[in-house]
Amino acid sequence: MMRLHRRDRQAQTQLIYQNLIQLLAEADIELRITRKRVKNINFRLKPNRLSVSAPYYAEDEDIIFALSKRLDWAINQHAVLLKRQQLKQQQGDTSGVPDKSNAEPNPLQPVTLWGKPQGLVMGEAERLSWYRQELQSVIPSLFAKWQPIVGAYANEMRIKKMHTRWGSCNTRAKRIWLSVYLPAYPFECTEYVIVHELCHLHQANHSPAFWHEVQRAMPDYKHWHGILAGKLDVVD
Repeated sequence: MMRLHRRDRQAQTQLIYQNLIQLLAEADIELRITRKRVKNINFRLKPNRLSVSAPYYAEDEDIIFALSKRLDWAINQHAVLLKRQQLKQQQGDTSGVPDKSNAEPNPLQPVTLWGKPQGLVMGEAERLSWYRQELQSVIPSLFAKWQPIVGAYANEMRIKKMHTRWGSCNTRAKRIWLSVYLPAYPFECTEYVIVHELCHLHQANHSPAFWHEVQRAMPDYKHWHGILAGKLDVVD
């Protein structure tokens, strides 16, 4: 009877954990739990990431319980962090992704399209308008190509001005957002982000199972991921 009771508790804990991951993912927050030589369960919130460190001896149930108590705080505070970050960010670098330097509000800068210099200079508003049009023109064919390969289908595909990530996925609504800055990079980078977000419809987190799905669909994904990671640290 005790064994059955323990199995029930483990199953319940796993269900709660999956629900927490889902709720955090819908708020564009990636959860990372690590075990360290610490005495308490600690939480550290950054834009798009919640890091939890727990003692080696802590039970999974205790960690999940502590996380569930901090869920509302994490989601609410995350929205505040994103607003603060947005206020601090400066506009545009030469590739189209805003940097954090003390640049002029809307400087004219050289433009690249799909990773190739175009011999043009534009302000950010004009550049983003062009990128949006280019991205909109290829989205239908790219999703038609990659959805059968990944084995997952999105209900909506949208474009968004995102400074801290290349894409995001609302797994419950099956809605995928792509960064308007993607056309500044090689075409395959956009394909990789689409594959990445579609794979979240199989796996909501960044577990080994998730990366296995990405690898299966796009064996050379690490190359394109690496190019994007040179600009931003996050593809979620």
